[in-house]
Order: sequence, then structure tokens, then C-alpha cells
Amino acid sequence: MTDTLRPVETAAAASPDLPAPGESRTLKRSIGVVGGTLLTLSCVTPASTLFVVVPDLFGSLGTATALTIAIGSLLCVAVAFCYSELGTLIPSAGGEYAMVSTMAGRLAGWLVFVLSLLVVMIVPPVIAMGTADYLEPIVHLDPSLAGAGVMVLATLAGLLDLRANAWITGVFLVLEVIAAAVVAVLGFTHSERGLDSLASMEVAGADGGADPVTGMLVVSGLAIALFVTQGFSTAVYLSEELEDPRRNVARTVLATLGISAVILLVPVVAITLGASDLAELTGGDLGAMVTAWSNSAVGTFVSLCVALAIINAGIVMVIQNSRVLFASARDKAWPAPVNTLFAKLGRFGSPWVATLAVGVPGAVMCFVDLDTLYGVTGVSVTGMYLLVAVAALLARRGSHRHAPAWRMPLWPAMPLLLIVVLAYILTQQETVHLLWTGGITAVATLYWALYLRPRRDTRWLVTVPEDTRQPAEA
Repeated sequence: MTDTLRPVETAAAASPDLPAPGESRTLKRSIGVVGGTLLTLSCVTPASTLFVVVPDLFGSLGTATALTIAIGSLLCVAVAFCYSELGTLIPSAGGEYAMVSTMAGRLAGWLVFVLSLLVVMIVPPVIAMGTADYLEPIVHLDPSLAGAGVMVLATLAGLLDLRANAWITGVFLVLEVIAAAVVAVLGFTHSERGLDSLASMEVAGADGGADPVTGMLVVSGLAIALFVTQGFSTAVYLSEELEDPRRNVARTVLATLGISAVILLVPVVAITLGASDLAELTGGDLGAMVTAWSNSAVGTFVSLCVALAIINAGIVMVIQNSRVLFASARDKAWPAPVNTLFAKLGRFGSPWVATLAVGVPGAVMCFVDLDTLYGVTGVSVTGMYLLVAVAALLARRGSHRHAPAWRMPLWPAMPLLLIVVLAYILTQQETVHLLWTGGITAVATLYWALYLRPRRDTRWLVTVPEDTRQPAEA
């Protein structure tokens, strides 16, 4: 148990797979708050989330969808506080696992790493396969082939310099915000019901009538609601490449959450008010609603913007995920040959082998049935946030108490409340999703027990780059 509870040492021990003399193992600082926010917002990808994930929520929650997302966004404020404090204390490309390992111990950090890797490997191909639906007005494509193509394109873009990607994704982000705005304006101008309908808690039943949405259904839906705004954590993954991370990590995390919540919630409210009846809202065919509210040309424009938003999300997710693999190799999570490969940096300063290791399997996964993986992802995100909250509760012990960092308000009440709420949300998830996630976590624990823990002096040595330890300017 001491291996779980004792904070990990951050100084790397010597081992055969250390970098050669003169070889860099630190990512290049090249982006500020604006670039980081553009990249992070693109990972949240509000438009693709709105058009790909939210329709499933409409199908199960009906008019309670906006309320559920709003509650999830409020919970994410507490989560964002935890990320901001931990991200400025431990600014590492490892993100959650570096923070949790340092604060709560190596096993807890390893489990967070597995949960985050599960999320970031599944989500890009799932969203990428939605591209075909929104290219339908101009070309008919097989969803799996379209998704694989998006993953290949995202992988190629991920090999470029991060500053260039910030501008590429920024342009795409503008288009998806325009699409979300068009949907919001059309929904509000074609309102069929009043604002009181947002609290009516109804969903279309199988018999064509209205069924009530219970409080337990809302709590169960919170796992997906947390997922739809989850991308704000990308700012922590980029902390090694953000200028002045002690300041800019917190600014980027909080700004991204606020902007993304507005971009997502406003259209959801508009769609709820503008749907012609409860059956149409529950059906969740947003493209058909937009066409009915306007004309086919506007519907085509919105669909193309959404397709670009999905491509944008793929690019940013590949960038984020490759940084996770890069950091895990630098921290020696794998056998020496694997660590050496994943830690290689290309001519543009990006971890090119790790990028390929994320993008290529993602393209292959587009040909796999992923119907149940939204639920698994929701469980994984909730579990990951729970462990981050535990780490935030421990973030002011020992030398960390006086370390220069952004500090959250209402500590320790904020992380304590978050732990209780997230644990309860987990108990309300479907058993099959809990079993899948638990099984993967159990296998990861065996790897820890049989390979990593016996080699604790040479494996899973979570490091924080030395140049990030300097205090922020006054």
C-alpha cells in the first residue's frame, strides 16, 4: 500500500534507455494562451460533439438534455479547478497521470494513465466515423472508410509543428462555431415551446406519447455530459509547450471550459425549443431539423462545417494522444525498445513515432463495432476525474504546500464534493460498461504488479521537465 500512497519521486534514475548525450527529451515551448485555447477548444470540438454525441442524449433524455449538460458543465468547473492547480504544480505532457502519480502515488497514476489512454484511443475514431453523415449532401461515403481517412489526415497533420497546427485548427474552429451559431439562431427563431419546457423532463415513448425522465436517468446521463466538455484537459497535456505554464495552464483550462459550455449549451437549448414535437427532438436528426428550419443549402453548409469540425477534432486528439504516449515513454512505462521509439522527436519537434502509434490504430478502429464504447468512455472519464480530484485533495502536502502554482478557491471542500458526486455517478452507470472498464483496469493493474512495480528503480519514473519548475513572474 505504501507504493500507492507515497508520492513518486520525480527525478529519473539512470537506465539503459536514457537519451543519448545531446538528445532532447523536452518538448519545445511555442504557444501562448491564444494558441493553447484554440487547440484545446478544438479538442472539445463543440460542433462535432453537438452533432455526433448530443443526439444520443436527446434520445434518452429528451427535454432534460440541456439541464443534464448544464449540471455536467457546473461539475466541470470543479474539475477544471483541480486541473488548473495540479497542472501548474506538475506541468507535464503526461497530463493526468503525471499529476496523480506525483500527488497520490505511482499505482494511482498508472491507473489514471490507463483510463486516459482508453478515452483518447477510442474517441477519435468514433467521432471520425461521423464524418460520412455530414458529407452526405455532396458525396456518399462508407462511414468506416471516411473515418479512416480522417484519422490518416489527422495523423499527417499531427506530425507538423504545433504552432502551425494551432492556426490550422483555429480556422476550422471558426467554421464550427459558425455552424453552432446558425443552429442556435434557427432553433430560437422557430421555437415551438417556451423556456419552461427545458424543465419538463420528458422523452418520446415507444407508443408515441411522452414518458417522464427520472432523476436517476439524469444522473446516469451525467457521465456522457462530463464527456462532452472533457477536452478542456488538453491544456494540461500541452503544458510543456505552453509559454509560462504557471500562468497559462489555468487560464487556458478555465477559458476553454467557459467558451465550450456556451458554444454547446446555447444550440442545445435552441434545438429543444425549436423541435416541432417531442418525437422529432428524441429522434435527434439535427441535420433534418436544420433543413426544415431553413433550406437545403443552409443544411448543406452546416453539414460541411460539422465535417470540418470532426476533422479538426481528429487533428487535435491525435496531437494530444501522441503527447501522452511520448510522456509515458520518457517516464519509462514500457520495455526499453518501446520507450526509445515513443520518445523520438521529429524535425518539427513533434513525437512522430508516438503520433503514428496513435493515428494508425485509430484508422483501423474505424472498422470495428464501437456501439458500446460511448458508455465505456463515460465511465472512464468519470473515473479519471475522480482520481484527479483525489490528487487535488493531496496537492497541498509537504513541499507542494508552498510551491508556486495557481490555487483553487474553496479547497478542500471543492475536491471533496467532487469525489462524492463522481463516485455516485459511477454507481448509476450500466453494469456492462462498468465491467468493461473494470476488466481493462484489472489487466493494467496486473501489468503494474508483474512488470512495473518490481522495476520501480528503472520503470515508471514520472518526471517533470526542469525548466517548468521556475516560479511564475509576479
